[in-house]
Amino acid sequence: MGVVVTRERVPNEVWVLVSAAFLIAIGFGMMAPVVPAFATTFGVGVTAASFVVSAFAIVRLAFAPVGGRLVARYSERPVLMSGLVINAAATAACGWATSYWQLIGFRSIAGIGSVMFTVSAVGLVLRLSPIGLRGRVSGLWSTSFLLGNMAGPLVGGVFAGASIRLPFLIYGGGTLLAGVLIWTLLTRSGSAADPSTLDLPEFTVRQALRRPAYRASLLSSFTVGWISFGVRYSLIPLYVVATLHESSTIAGIGLSIYAVGTASVLLVAGRIADLRGRKPVVLTGLTVLTAGSVALGLAPSTPWFFAASLLAGLGSGLVSPAQTATVADVIGTGVRGAPVLAFFQMAADFGAIVGPLVAGALADWWSYRAAFIACGVISLLALVLWSTAPETLAGGPRRPPAKGSDRSGKDDDQATPGSEVSGPAADTSSS
Repeated sequence: MGVVVTRERVPNEVWVLVSAAFLIAIGFGMMAPVVPAFATTFGVGVTAASFVVSAFAIVRLAFAPVGGRLVARYSERPVLMSGLVINAAATAACGWATSYWQLIGFRSIAGIGSVMFTVSAVGLVLRLSPIGLRGRVSGLWSTSFLLGNMAGPLVGGVFAGASIRLPFLIYGGGTLLAGVLIWTLLTRSGSAADPSTLDLPEFTVRQALRRPAYRASLLSSFTVGWISFGVRYSLIPLYVVATLHESSTIAGIGLSIYAVGTASVLLVAGRIADLRGRKPVVLTGLTVLTAGSVALGLAPSTPWFFAASLLAGLGSGLVSPAQTATVADVIGTGVRGAPVLAFFQMAADFGAIVGPLVAGALADWWSYRAAFIACGVISLLALVLWSTAPETLAGGPRRPPAKGSDRSGKDDDQATPGSEVSGPAADTSSS
């Protein structure tokens, strides 16, 4: 019989961070249509303009381990605030760039600030969340970023109509505003700046890699990055025009349907992961993502393409909260695990960089169908690895809380730092 849990509330500090993340995600989304267009004003071609986008992602990937070590040494909040300031200043500077290479440099610096914020903010959110709410909080965090990224291009388009440089200045100012909000509200609460965390032992990436659930989470994170953040944006628009012989408008609708599918299940997936376990949710999500990816490559018509986009989006949305909660379970409590979290996030960034390159090469050498089938194969490999991983939810599946019960403290089923559980018993096969 599953563990009975009482109703818990998402801490106010988490709501502060989620709200700030939404504002920052709007700004990040604003950059999507603006950055390449602005780069072309310096007289460069499409490839050079695209590299401005890639430079940001490459720097994020390269600096992620450093960001994790900074959090481990100084704690989350100083790194978070420093990252916001760096990102805001560098992004605003992009708006004043007078050459292509200045733009590259400022965007690269912004990437450093971005990864500092992401690693520290996610670590802080997970540290402040009760164990029984990790899945739901992960879903909230992912939803805030997704909705912000969906709204951002619309906002950016409006400001870009006045001046192509204006969105950079707006984003820089908005990021500073979010930083002030976080600093003020978290300072009042005091819980986010507990200095005792610096005295805790460090849980290293090497230790985490001994855990099957962490290794599985790395591969599923890589898969989601490959498909949802890489191939989705780079290949689908080209595929729709070249194979389905439809317009870019149809491609845009398909991308929106994908995003709606993801957004519609994030919160539900997080809640189920907290009640029934992380593993069943991830396995279901990877199954759906595999089917959706292959279906995209086999789409004979526009309605099929729309349905496959929805299916793949649903799969991505199911995987994300549960795999993040799994990593939090593996890190456990009473340790500093920022580098472990940073390495997990690196897997998605790496997938987002490698995926479009490999899929694009397959599309050139063979066909778009081969490129999407390759996406399905990557997802299937993650599914196989997850099927052998243990459940990490402390105490196993849980029954929903009794109606009217309430609780704002931490869960009774405190996991041992860096531990996993398989049902009611601890897994020791990886030690």
